[in-house]
Amino acid sequence: MNAVADAIAAIDAGEVPDKETLKAAVRVLLKALADKAPGHTVEVRVPPYGAVQCVAGPRHRRGTPPNVIECQPLVFVALAAGRTSFAEAAAAGKLAASGQRADLTEHLPLTTPEGELLVDE
Repeated sequence: MNAVADAIAAIDAGEVPDKETLKAAVRVLLKALADKAPGHTVEVRVPPYGAVQCVAGPRHRRGTPPNVIECQPLVFVALAAGRTSFAEAAAAGKLAASGQRADLTEHLPLTTPEGELLVDE
């Protein structure tokens, strides 16, 4: 199995994936998000494993981007896998989103229910 499928399986079983699996899954999923929603309007941060800029629109040039989404790795994997919606995660305080374009609803999920990517790696 790949890291994404392994991380999703662990989360579905109520477990926390091991650190290396979680890190690999987050990085693959961040790349998949950037591939699915290319652009530089929104910065998605998943500390400590990575960040990407995505979503078409005005390009951010310097300083703190106006549209930022930040969440923990487990939350990001759950979002990417469709286990929770962006609105549910935001309402529960599981992610921080600032800026009028900081909503990934139309770009999620990134995987099938089994953990296969919906975009090419």
